[in-house]
Amino acid sequence: MVADYQHAVKELYELGHELARTPSHKFDLAHMRVLLRALGDPQEKFRSVLIAGTNGKGSTAATLASILEAAGHRTGLYTSPHLVRINERIRVHGKEIPDDDFSAAFARVEEAARRLVASGELPWHPSFFEMLTAMAFLHFERSGVAVAVLEVGMGGRLDATNVVEPLVAVITDIALDHQKFLGNTIGEIAREKAGIVHPGGTVILLPQHPEANDVLGKAVVESGARAVSATPYMPPVTPEAEDASNAMVQVRGCGPRVYHVRRNRYALEILGTTIEVDSPLTGRHQLRNLALAIAAAVELNNAGVRVGAGDIARGIRETRWPGRLQQVPGSPELLLDVAHNPAGAWALRAALSARYGGSETQPPAPITLVFGILRDKAVSEVVDILFPLAERVIATHADNPRSATPEEIAEAGARSGAEVERAATVREALQRAKEITSPEGVIVVTGSIYVVGEALRELQ
Repeated sequence: MVADYQHAVKELYELGHELARTPSHKFDLAHMRVLLRALGDPQEKFRSVLIAGTNGKGSTAATLASILEAAGHRTGLYTSPHLVRINERIRVHGKEIPDDDFSAAFARVEEAARRLVASGELPWHPSFFEMLTAMAFLHFERSGVAVAVLEVGMGGRLDATNVVEPLVAVITDIALDHQKFLGNTIGEIAREKAGIVHPGGTVILLPQHPEANDVLGKAVVESGARAVSATPYMPPVTPEAEDASNAMVQVRGCGPRVYHVRRNRYALEILGTTIEVDSPLTGRHQLRNLALAIAAAVELNNAGVRVGAGDIARGIRETRWPGRLQQVPGSPELLLDVAHNPAGAWALRAALSARYGGSETQPPAPITLVFGILRDKAVSEVVDILFPLAERVIATHADNPRSATPEEIAEAGARSGAEVERAATVREALQRAKEITSPEGVIVVTGSIYVVGEALRELQ
């Protein structure tokens, strides 16, 4: 079945990434419903949670899925994009879809798609993301999933995942990204994200940018939905809570330095019980994602999907979501983080400053930045945020036609003051970073998820 799997992956990629397709080919839920109806409407065979937003939706989805698994529910998780293998996008109870199941799901969806195009029921072949979403739904149905946590691919209103009727919708932080497709202002982008708010449904929110708040509030009122604030699940703002949320766990590397990993750890009352929230997803920005996941779990419990306080604590503790402030101890230490837009870059900058900024007794750690980003992102803004923190920068690019070249990145970073080298591949960039970084320093691989994914592949 290896050849079948390789064929399926090849055929999917040949459809082209969704962003390369025209809006008229992507933004039409009616076509997605036609495809799913031909497959027996697998999305109706399980309950679901739908998560949209610009930043944090993957972390929120992974945390919520882990909580549901801890509660004993057979859980599906659908996320995008992937870091190393496309199978990562479709998981059941923490396990990636097996290659044989992947190829079988592809064959079934592809046969239905060709038949519908030939009969005129579909005007064109479904996109890469539509195909993969249908495959995920089929796999979840076949695997007997009880609840599926679905991360929106892009936008929300017309995203292929929005064909489900979710028990709970969640909207994470909204920022500028994908402006070509979603709009040029926070308000315009928020209107697309608000499309997952269904009439009479439940949506989990946190206060955020005023423009987004205004749009989301109007969407809730107009749809007759019920808005639930996740604010009660943010850690209490007290000196004790601040100390607890910055609790440090020592990790000794191979070199002389002792590295400290800051965990999000604090006490919180949930469902009438005080638990310890102890998340491996580090960084202050993750506190908002944790609150959203906890609020969603509580609402699912209220809707009849049993989740206890202990399940929430265990699920948070056991969450695995690589490539997000992921530490690789050693000498020098290596940190991987996806920061592909300005909001993500600011979150990474804050985490680096807190972790490696030094103290009265210890100087700041020298940072070598391995950086690559897609050309259609806000390259100059991200560079301006991150490069000033680095002693050296190695500009590189992933094996993706949308990647900015090292030369383009170096030009964008010319005014940062950082010393910028260029490397043709992520492998070369990692090798060079290890050569020039002292044992007391840290290598930070960031930017595009594709760059972080290629770095993980090399490290593995």
